[in-house]
Amino acid sequence: MSFRSEEDLSCPVCQDIFKDPVVLTCSHSFCRDCLQTWWRGKPVQECPVCKRRSSRSDPPRNLALKNLCESFLQERHQRASAEFEPLCSLHAEKLFCLDHQQPMCVACRDSKTHGFRPIHEFAQDHKEELQKSLKPLKEKLKVFEQVKGNCDQTAKHIKVQARHTEKQIKEQFKKLHQFLQEEEDARISALREEEEQKSQMMKEKTEALSKDIAALSDTIRATEEELRAEDVSFLQNYKAAVKRVQQRPLLEDPQLLSGALIDVAKHLGNLSFNIWNKMKETVSYAPVILDPNSAHPDFILSEDLTSVRRGERQKLPENPERNDYHRSVWGREGFDSGTHSWDVEVGDNAAWFVGAAAESLHKKGRIKSGFWQIEFFNGKYSARSLGCLLADLPVKKELQRIRVRLYWSRGKLSFSDPDTDTHIYTFTHTFTDQLFPCMGTLNELPLKVSQGKIYVVKE
Repeated sequence: MSFRSEEDLSCPVCQDIFKDPVVLTCSHSFCRDCLQTWWRGKPVQECPVCKRRSSRSDPPRNLALKNLCESFLQERHQRASAEFEPLCSLHAEKLFCLDHQQPMCVACRDSKTHGFRPIHEFAQDHKEELQKSLKPLKEKLKVFEQVKGNCDQTAKHIKVQARHTEKQIKEQFKKLHQFLQEEEDARISALREEEEQKSQMMKEKTEALSKDIAALSDTIRATEEELRAEDVSFLQNYKAAVKRVQQRPLLEDPQLLSGALIDVAKHLGNLSFNIWNKMKETVSYAPVILDPNSAHPDFILSEDLTSVRRGERQKLPENPERNDYHRSVWGREGFDSGTHSWDVEVGDNAAWFVGAAAESLHKKGRIKSGFWQIEFFNGKYSARSLGCLLADLPVKKELQRIRVRLYWSRGKLSFSDPDTDTHIYTFTHTFTDQLFPCMGTLNELPLKVSQGKIYVVKE
């Protein structure tokens, strides 16, 4: 099917292919919008071409012309698409010229000296090459998705940690508030008791003085009445008056009671210090606090972060600090100078190790560098360094506690039995990194860091 030329299908106003064409009574056609725009503001609606007046303000659609225009646009689109089809315009076989990097046919190939390959084969090779290039991106995407998944899990775990930690803080402060309230009540009660005792003492003293004052006042008043009597009457009662006065012994001058006032200094002196000094009996101190962010997923830590035992595996974020392969938990703080000591209660635990680890330890791999420990496993005590067995330890008495002493500057890590004051083993090494206390167990019985006593020294 052939169509008229593009000029015949163009609107006289916009010079473009008709859009929604309408026809006037004079047989001229225009785009509906073009005609309405042309008529806008004009007093007379006339044909833009022949100037003949139109009898209708809303001309009818020219459906035949509309169909011709749509067919013409479709044919033009198909011709344009055909220009980019990777086929020779004369032949059907799809070949690709390697020199010009464009599709060619057999005839074109025979007439030239260029190299050719079938398009499908050539495209397949390139697809395989692109697929190989895409493989690292897919692997990288997988890593990113894994890290994002871990980040999502970490974000949820942060909220769980925050809520749990907040609960523990509130419980600790509740205990402290209760202690302070009880201490306040006890001290206020002691103050009230002293106030009552001394008020009662002053009341009794006042009542005794009032009795003495009344008796003396009666004697003085009666004697003064005799002195005001007439001489005869006075003389008649003189002996009785003298006897009454002489029989009243002169009392010693009353004295103010010593210690009658409230002992304010006792109640307020060093009040906060005394409360704190008493508080140390209710609080505890551990030289090593275990870091739950470093704990192996199989480990369960106590609420006060001083003991660890094995339990059911938990779903935890894969944060860099966590010991996933080596079943251990590290202390919160490391040491890079000085001397430090802590005790670990192992009790009847049948599989444990206690030691110290360097900050540079490769936690995720199987190579344990910078790791020093003594352990108890299969009924035997041994010392290990860098994961290698150094010595079997001839321990005679089953250990209940292990004392660890780190002399960082001197390069010594020593283990002993504090119950018998017996040396067990000492590692010597030139330490360069921070050393962190660490421990681990394969048993459900806990390992616990002993809590030290708090002393107050007055200078």
